[in-house]
Amino acid sequence: MTARRLTSADHAGVLALLADLHPHPPSAVPAAFDQLLAHPGTSVWGVADDTRLVATATLHLLPNLTYGGRCYGVIENVVTAHDARRQGHGRTVLGAVCDHAWANGAYKLMLLSGQARTALGFYESLGFSAQEKHGLILRAP
Repeated sequence: MTARRLTSADHAGVLALLADLHPHPPSAVPAAFDQLLAHPGTSVWGVADDTRLVATATLHLLPNLTYGGRCYGVIENVVTAHDARRQGHGRTVLGAVCDHAWANGAYKLMLLSGQARTALGFYESLGFSAQEKHGLILRAP
């Protein structure tokens, strides 16, 4: 099992996974996915089985003024298909995301995990910590 950087051709597979994750339907417009893929510093990663995409994660590498100008990363939309969980797909896709970030000079990676979900232990098993900082969200009115 390997993760790869996704392309426009993976649009439908990503939409199927995000429909499981998100209460608001993701954009079905392929141009929105292409815009995401074209955004500087952004990459979308995935793991597929023989028939479909089973895990995905988005990485945004952002410029920074501290840490010698090294970038930092924000990971979003981490999702594994319900019937493919606990098989290493999420670990594989996040491993590829982290490897890519470190190879591009990132000094840290951040992600938020929903409080209603039980993924915190999974992220901690990969080395993420909820002890150092608090994640806060402000949504648009």
